[in-house]
Amino acid sequence: MEPLYSTLGGDPDLGDLVSLFVDEMADRVANIVDLLDMRDWEGLRRAAHQIKGAAGSYGFDAISPCAGKLEFAIRDDEPEEYIRLAVEELVAMCNRARAGTPPVS
Repeated sequence: MEPLYSTLGGDPDLGDLVSLFVDEMADRVANIVDLLDMRDWEGLRRAAHQIKGAAGSYGFDAISPCAGKLEFAIRDDEPEEYIRLAVEELVAMCNRARAGTPPVS
């Protein structure tokens, strides 16, 4: 999959914060997977909500709708299969996040 860069990655004041957010993404993804495995729906809903807000704040606007989809699926008591698919989509999107700016071709 194609890397996903923050709209703030090249900002001289915010670039380091974006890098830190990306560095922490693996832990966030692991937490989401663990919560899904435990079927901790409320914890998973909260984690999705947090990622939804944080991703947008750090310029990863494409991640927020995926996190929102998961959050609302849990809130609306969608079937577990739908929730699992929303987790897969969110994890895939989060794994694409990269710090910095896209390479110039």
